[in-house]
Amino acid sequence: MGLSINQNIAAVNSYRNLSNTQNDLSKSLEKLSSGFRINRAADDAAGLAISEGLRSQVGGLKVAARNAQDGISVVQTAEGALTEVHAILQRVRDLAVQGANDSNNTKARENIQTESDSLVSELDRIGKSTNFNGTNLLDGSQTKLTFQVGAGADSNSQITVDLSGASVTGVATALKSGSTAATGTSFDIAAVSALTTGAATFTSTKGGPLPTDPATATTVTTGTLDFGKVGTVPNTTVTSVEDYANALRSDANFAANFTVSVNKDANGAGTGITVKANDGGKVAITAPGVGIAAATAPGTSAGSGLKFDSAANAQDSIKLIDAQIEKVSTARAGLGAVQNRLEHTIKNVNVAVENLSASESRIRDTDMASEMVSFTRAQILSQAGTAMLAQANQIPQGVLSLLR
Repeated sequence: MGLSINQNIAAVNSYRNLSNTQNDLSKSLEKLSSGFRINRAADDAAGLAISEGLRSQVGGLKVAARNAQDGISVVQTAEGALTEVHAILQRVRDLAVQGANDSNNTKARENIQTESDSLVSELDRIGKSTNFNGTNLLDGSQTKLTFQVGAGADSNSQITVDLSGASVTGVATALKSGSTAATGTSFDIAAVSALTTGAATFTSTKGGPLPTDPATATTVTTGTLDFGKVGTVPNTTVTSVEDYANALRSDANFAANFTVSVNKDANGAGTGITVKANDGGKVAITAPGVGIAAATAPGTSAGSGLKFDSAANAQDSIKLIDAQIEKVSTARAGLGAVQNRLEHTIKNVNVAVENLSASESRIRDTDMASEMVSFTRAQILSQAGTAMLAQANQIPQGVLSLLR
């Protein structure tokens, strides 16, 4: 290569290499100071897209875990109140059992009624006052609550808590005004005589008033007796109210779900029948020529709530209380199951956060040891390149020796 001064190729080459080294050194410094391998899309376009998606998922799961914990708090609040509701119902039941004993005089029964009414009022207060962050839980206004326990926008990221069976206000209402005698439905002698042919279907429904149409009611149990086949059943010839009651008792389908008794007048003559459901529901009937209007709740205690003025009314009250205890037990069992589910959900979410964070770290974070090797290499090359650029700049000065 000739000796020239206009173009110092050695210096240009040294400067180019030094610029590349300085660029590498700058990137290493950025990665080491930030801790990230990817600081901009240019560092790794595909890696950036993947890591941002993982970041969104991890962030969403962290919030979802807090949501699930809030869900547990809500369930614990509701279930804690139901614990005391159970205690109150058990006490009211004890009072009902006490009231069913004829050793009590009128004053004693009045005192039992007073305590019972006070406890039922407390149930109503608990139902109306139990809330979480301003949301009432046990007054029947919330039938379900939905908790976001995942990072996605689909139904699999949500858990729904059913509160429809946890209405303490409804329990109090049933005890205040529910019909203790509506578990039995009376049919007068004219109605019974109309039931001696065809099929009669008795339907039991729980909750609400006596249905006007059993087909639209929530059927719990049914018992059907076909009097067209009555001759095939021994001793079921229907000539009186007593015969009809006996025919019902002899039918296995009916007897499995209902009991029947004969209503009698002062002279002992049968005036009708009373059918009671074993599950404590209200009884309705469909039969040829007999409408639901022929069935009425017996006695004067219908709609009067808990009553302890007689042994019979106290026993009916026990049935009504038992139905509410069963309702609360079912609600508590459901809440307990949901709480266990939410606890497992939190554990699963936390594991997912850990694994996804590790995946995002492997893509985006800097391997500090490896990057320090690159930084040291670039630093040494930068120092060497600076020295060589200085040497290259001295090469054209050799021309001066020719000019002397």
